[in-house]
Amino acid sequence: MQIYLPIAEVSVNAFLLLGLGGLVGILSGMFGVGGGFLMTPLLFFIGIPPAVAVATEANQIVASSFSGVLAHFKRKTVDLKMGGVLLVGGLIGAAIGVQVFAALTAIGQVDLLVKLCYVVFLGIIGGLMFFESLNAIRKTRSAGGVVPPKRRQRGWIHALPFKMRFRTSGLYVSVIPPVVVGLFVGILSAIMGVGGGFIMVPAMIYLLGMPTKVVVGTSLFQIIFVTGFATLMHATTNYTVDMVLAVLLLVGGVVGAQIGARIGTKLKAEQLRILLAMMVLLVCGKLAFDLLVMPSELYSIGTGAGH
Repeated sequence: MQIYLPIAEVSVNAFLLLGLGGLVGILSGMFGVGGGFLMTPLLFFIGIPPAVAVATEANQIVASSFSGVLAHFKRKTVDLKMGGVLLVGGLIGAAIGVQVFAALTAIGQVDLLVKLCYVVFLGIIGGLMFFESLNAIRKTRSAGGVVPPKRRQRGWIHALPFKMRFRTSGLYVSVIPPVVVGLFVGILSAIMGVGGGFIMVPAMIYLLGMPTKVVVGTSLFQIIFVTGFATLMHATTNYTVDMVLAVLLLVGGVVGAQIGARIGTKLKAEQLRILLAMMVLLVCGKLAFDLLVMPSELYSIGTGAGH
């Protein structure tokens, strides 16, 4: 069933979009990521213009994250205080990101920037997560199925001022790192159409030392507000939100997130991370391949900039 998308100005199969929404919703519920880092490139692959894919995908992330967060609220695995601190940085970052996006759209370089951002970030994060998860699984096997509890290192983060107690996460740390992480993720959310969970989740585990079970729910909680704000800004600044596309992705995403949250409870943290890493690397490889193999696109952008 072909459906015409008015803002994107292309016709796409409605069931394909529902399926993509469902798939990304499942990932959202399992890993605590908004799923945009996967959905936005998938939209590029089926012919949606990058500027429309980015702005509309932010819309779908809000719904799938909200659906995922409800499941985590029931399990009491959301640190609202930490979510609030991350949110302060996230909203400021999203506002900056939308302005950068608008400026790049005006000079016709936004498509290239979005794709390059994806290749760089997905490559780095996928690689780091993959090797870290492999090491964790190896340690589990050599220790007879039990990972010895790591003593928390007192690093430079613990020396920073403005400390706050986060009871749900069992932490007493400075609010500066979470605000900076939130700011960075907010900028990426606006430019790349992602919830930023693929950066947020590793940062919360390795930088802040939060327990993995609390990280997923807290990350989703913060994503809802930042991506909601980014969508609103894109709709009013760049006019690139396609509501028909958003609704189809949204329906699939909400259903998928509930299924994903159930699957996530049955897998170990290391297994979840290695699965996510493999998916990230796969998408990164496909995007890099497209950028290298299709010089016609790069050529046309180059000539446009030269005039």
